[in-house]
Amino acid sequence: MKKTSFNDSWYCNGAAVTLPHDAMIHEKRRADAACTGAGAFFPDGEYVYEKTFDRPAAAHVLIQFEGVYKNAKVYLNGQEAGGAAYGYIPFFVCADDYLKDGENTIRVECSVRHPDSRWYSGAGIYRPVWLWEGPADAIEPESVRIHTESLQPAVIRVTSPKPVTVTVGGISGQGTDFLLEIPDARLWSENDPYLYTAKVTNGTDEEEIRFGIRQVSWSNKGLFVNGRETLLRGGCLHHDSGILGAATYDESEWRRVRKLKEFGFNAIRSSHNPCSRALLEACDALGVYVMDEAWDMWYNHKNRNDYAGEWRAHHMADLAAMVSRDYNHPSVLMYSIGNEVSEPAREEGLAAIREMREYLHSEDPTRAVTGGFNLMIISQAAKGKGIYDENGGGRDESKDGAVAGMNSTMFNMIASVIGTGMNKAANGKKADAVTSPALDLLDIAGYNYASGRYPKEAKCHPGRVIVGSETFPQDIAKNWAMVEKLPYLTGDFMWTAWDYLGEAGIGAWAYTPDGKGFSKPYPWLLADTGALDILGDPNGEAYLAAAVWGKLGQPAICVQPINHDVKPAKAVWRGTNAIPSWSFCNCEGKKAFVEVYGEGERAELFLNGKMVGKTKLKGCKAVFTVPYHPGKLEAAVYDAAGRELGRHALETATVAAIHLLPEKETAAPGEVLYVPVVIGDAGGNVESNADRKLTVTVQGGTLLAFGSANPRTEERFDEGSYSTYYGRALAIVKAGTSGEVTVTASDGRETAAVHIPVKEV
Repeated sequence: MKKTSFNDSWYCNGAAVTLPHDAMIHEKRRADAACTGAGAFFPDGEYVYEKTFDRPAAAHVLIQFEGVYKNAKVYLNGQEAGGAAYGYIPFFVCADDYLKDGENTIRVECSVRHPDSRWYSGAGIYRPVWLWEGPADAIEPESVRIHTESLQPAVIRVTSPKPVTVTVGGISGQGTDFLLEIPDARLWSENDPYLYTAKVTNGTDEEEIRFGIRQVSWSNKGLFVNGRETLLRGGCLHHDSGILGAATYDESEWRRVRKLKEFGFNAIRSSHNPCSRALLEACDALGVYVMDEAWDMWYNHKNRNDYAGEWRAHHMADLAAMVSRDYNHPSVLMYSIGNEVSEPAREEGLAAIREMREYLHSEDPTRAVTGGFNLMIISQAAKGKGIYDENGGGRDESKDGAVAGMNSTMFNMIASVIGTGMNKAANGKKADAVTSPALDLLDIAGYNYASGRYPKEAKCHPGRVIVGSETFPQDIAKNWAMVEKLPYLTGDFMWTAWDYLGEAGIGAWAYTPDGKGFSKPYPWLLADTGALDILGDPNGEAYLAAAVWGKLGQPAICVQPINHDVKPAKAVWRGTNAIPSWSFCNCEGKKAFVEVYGEGERAELFLNGKMVGKTKLKGCKAVFTVPYHPGKLEAAVYDAAGRELGRHALETATVAAIHLLPEKETAAPGEVLYVPVVIGDAGGNVESNADRKLTVTVQGGTLLAFGSANPRTEERFDEGSYSTYYGRALAIVKAGTSGEVTVTASDGRETAAVHIPVKEV
């Protein structure tokens, strides 16, 4: 079938919009919003999208929605034609019986009622929409499935509900279930993410499918991709696109995957919902493994208005849609059936695991079934402790009327108090006894914050395969040492790889009086956690992880912000707030905490050519305390024999001027461009203590968003004016159709501009 964009000429509540469109990010935040800091203080909303279009000439027409948040109902010419209750699942609407000659109208209704998600969900048609056109006997999208049957020789199996002919590199086969041997095949992996193109036809219709030849297997000896042991250097990733809100552009997803891979990540956990098509395509092409996760809740509510009320009715259809979309993507290694659910403490929850596991095995036996299970939550639920309050709404609706156990928010609050000691909370025999029935139903048992159990499992559960599905980032060195040592421990996914909207201040090292405690008040906006911030700029956690994984190369320096007069209140989901800067004007003489990351034995630190300290690297990290003085801060790392392994330096900005640094020199028509805006000098040194409020304007294109990584602000990403944060901000621009895009930034006194040519690819 022919696939074309269906994203233009829409109206949302009467205003013209282009999809993808996050309706929530354009609402005014309120201190009394029912979602509180979990949803970043955005209000409820009801949204109606409408579009008129001429009837396609094709006999068979589908409209594909990649994601609508939430409770979507789709009407064609006034008749209900389809929809989806879950806000993160893709779905198709068959238009054949609803279209008329001439002009047609499509209408999509959706709504968000808080408290709903435990993070910022966004709202509306936030992912792309596609129009599919084909003959009456068309090859239905996602109907042809390809998987690797064997590696030596390389043989793929093709299955289809209708007979098709498939050609790969001149090798053809036909039928509904057949094998193709691919000579001299290149196997897909993180190091060589080679993709083949299968040309599919049935005589009247055709399509192309991109796929990779690779096999996945697992046992207590490890996780193997193409027979080679693979350790997952993972990070959890929420669905929002930072300052764009939930709006999902292809360029945004590819950028995230590229940046994460640059810092050594080779795996992503989509927390806690199915990820986007664009993210999967980026992971396929760039070589990043995916744990695709279905939900954050099952039938017990974590918030009063979350998806739990619809879960029983729709969860199997949700899984079917996820598998259908994921099947031909080689990057997907595992399906996760949920995050930190309490239901496995009881028999109905165990029955749900069996049902979902058996279904996934029948639909796709090539991938592992896992879950991000919090052992403490399950063990507490088994005791009847940690009951939901009325605001959580979470009474268990099972037949026996039992109450639900501790939810994730409660767990987060406890963890914020006792810190990483939470890793040992489920170490006891009683916790093991009540969690094992659930964990043993999974192909690979996902452990959230239970690293204390890792060394025990070889003796307690010798056949169990496990993965650290969610861990504290400051534990990366000791966790990774266990991943390398314990064959049954297949990887580690830190919380989190990238900062996100909502769960306001969960990871903040806060310098304001309202930053103490777990629940941060308005105007807190961001979680303020992640190895990369909301703009995609790395911090100390990214450099530390890269060093631990052996992917850093040269040593690196980061500095905890110097321009504060109080000690920060430190949240447990951040091990450091250090940034790669030695430029803090008006801070001379203040105490600076300098962190050096490297793979050697010891580090030395120099300031303006003079050694100011030397110490051993512990877990690839050394910390120095020095008075701040402008100039050149340099670190050298040495091995045990005293040989220098590398050096890195930070320098103070000589001036504080506005600079625009587009990430691409040219743009294709309509392409989404990322343009960092910094305060610093021409040498790339960013001044971190001279923030300004800037206004950005665009000619030859459209400004989609402008903002910074400030976790606590009342500024808006959609107004074009925003203050830099530690000297950095970001403009996201959609190029026009020709000519050039001019992006201008000004603080009212100084102005800077950049010109980006728009060229056909």
